[in-house]
Amino acid sequence: MTQHDRLLIIDFGSQVTQLIARRLRELNVYCEIHPYNRVDEAFLAAFAPRAVIFSGGPASVFADGAPMPPKGVFDLGVPILGICYGQQVMMHVLGGRVERGHGTAEFGRAYVTPTDLTHPILAGWFPAEDGPMAREQVWMSHGDHVSEIAPGFQVFGTSANAPFAITADPSRHFYAVQFHPEVHHTPKGARLYENFVKLAGFKGDWTMGAYREEAIAKIRAQVGDAKVICGLSGGVDSSVAAVLIHQAIGDQLTCVFVDHGLLRLGEAAQVVTMFRDQYNIPLIHADESALFLGALEGVSDPEVKRKTIGRLFIEVFQKHAHAVGGATFLAQGTLYPDVIESVSFSGGPSVTIKSHHNVGGLPDKMGLKLVEPLRELFKDEVRALGRELGLPQAFIARHPFPGPGLAIRCPGEITTEKLDILRRADAVYIDQIRKHGLYDDIWQAFAAILPMKTVGVMGDGRTYDYALALRAVTSVDGMTADYYPFTHEFLGETATRIINEVPGVNRVFYDCTSKPPGTIELE
Repeated sequence: MTQHDRLLIIDFGSQVTQLIARRLRELNVYCEIHPYNRVDEAFLAAFAPRAVIFSGGPASVFADGAPMPPKGVFDLGVPILGICYGQQVMMHVLGGRVERGHGTAEFGRAYVTPTDLTHPILAGWFPAEDGPMAREQVWMSHGDHVSEIAPGFQVFGTSANAPFAITADPSRHFYAVQFHPEVHHTPKGARLYENFVKLAGFKGDWTMGAYREEAIAKIRAQVGDAKVICGLSGGVDSSVAAVLIHQAIGDQLTCVFVDHGLLRLGEAAQVVTMFRDQYNIPLIHADESALFLGALEGVSDPEVKRKTIGRLFIEVFQKHAHAVGGATFLAQGTLYPDVIESVSFSGGPSVTIKSHHNVGGLPDKMGLKLVEPLRELFKDEVRALGRELGLPQAFIARHPFPGPGLAIRCPGEITTEKLDILRRADAVYIDQIRKHGLYDDIWQAFAAILPMKTVGVMGDGRTYDYALALRAVTSVDGMTADYYPFTHEFLGETATRIINEVPGVNRVFYDCTSKPPGTIELE
């Protein structure tokens, strides 16, 4: 990506740092997130950013070992934008003052009023005709506060508890805000990023078309004339990765489709037909359902499930790599959110939420190198890349499906009986969503079978069957999500269909939890 102007995001541990990258990607600006403790003077010289953004974070500048940027970043002569903790770091390092105190913390919705509308960093933010009554909603999340700005900075906006909500040193092109413009609850936050990248001189030339060509070149350079096996699940991620790699190296690629017995109804046949017949990609259909289900028998802990599936997944690939003959690389459809949720930088405040079976490289014993052409992309960017590659829209728009499959939609012990019930119920649920024209409005929808049975009555008889949970969320990138507001009529109709058409279910619930505090999947 060195031919593009690059923006560096220095991560101080905020759980929403990824959203900064999303806002910039939407502006066709190439950016990378790097933890503060991996950015030194040598890194800055090699990366050569056109601009830098400091993320927020949970730390305090007063704490021992508080996260700090390299001092040389302020001498690069490039625009810098500090967000929340990033603002406090800028003030602390550049000669201002940060304090703690009762009554100055802000968490949640706040309103910023402008003190100066002349600077282009605020272009389009506050309607000029509103004059002194102008204000704009933002999202705050801070305990410490800036009590004195650094020399050279001016105040451009204030809030009730943040007198220096928007500040700038125009001569050095340093900007700092106390709120989070990247989150949904700062409605005009994207405009602030747009103004910043314009001031920094970005051309906005990073597109999925450009990414496709560069990724193909990168794959060819990495792989050479070696053979590659690709872990194909049939989901959007691995499928886009497979088609992209096939365009790069042709029949050097062999896809291995592992049927672990945890797929949706009819999914295995669909995958084989599409890739073997439509795309003519060499494909091994590895039916390993007995192996996986045998290993999962009696297992109820979700992390043990994921790690078991991940271990077996690698073992299966190791076996089929030998069958391919001389494969050197393994390709996976790992995405950026997988990496963010699975990896916490050393000493950083971010926490590992859950493990992902396709993240973290491969064990040495496998003897394969890793190809992950989607590792820096968010889900919507993968869909855009899929369109560039010519995949059918109906396929690209499919809801995400986790690598561990139905295992994490079956809390508690997994049995073939529960999987059969779950497949049929999920098919009815998705059919209902499609019939009501709601599929494309929803990020992800699925059924989960709960580890409980309940008493019911059907006809004149008593039943003691499983309870089912329905989940549907809206999201942009999977990092945050909210439940989809189905009507009661839809939910009632769907519950009735499931109970009538799927033996073994006598009760249906709808999950109204957002992310956070929940995750999208149940496990």
